[in-house]
Parts: sequence; structure tokens; C-alpha cells
Amino acid sequence: MVKIRLTRGGAKKRPFYHIIVTDSRSARDGRNIERVGYYNPVASGNEQRIVLDVARVDHWVGNGAQLTDKVRSLYKEAVKAQAQAA
Repeated sequence: MVKIRLTRGGAKKRPFYHIIVTDSRSARDGRNIERVGYYNPVASGNEQRIVLDVARVDHWVGNGAQLTDKVRSLYKEAVKAQAQAA
């Protein structure tokens, strides 16, 4: 099964997550099919907290991919921010 989930990067005490499309059997930081955005929980100032290619996420969900709980909440937040910007 294909999942859209987070993979961790960044330094100690400064997490940074890429939002990726991957096979559910692969390791958290293992290989991925496509990178569709990122999430920076410690963003400050003008740094963007969430960057997400909503069209690609919709494409993958339409083809059967499942979102993890955290990615689902980030997706809703990104769609809401995109609607406000338009």
C-alpha cells in the first residue's frame, strides 16, 4: 500500500520533515517514490511552516494512497492557507 507520510531530517533539537509518498513497508527514512512538500515545526519569522504540492497529493490520493494522521492535518492546514491566499 502507498502512504503519504513524514520523514525526519534536520539537526538534534531542530526537526525538519519532508512529506513523501512511499510504500508502507519501507523504513521511515528509507526510499521514497516522490517528495511532495515539507513541514518545519520550529519555523520562525518569515520561514514557511508548511509547503505542500496539493495537486500532487490529490493525484496520489485519487490513485489509492493513504495519508497518515499528521499529514492529513497538515494537508487540511495547507488547503485552508491556499484558499485564504486566493
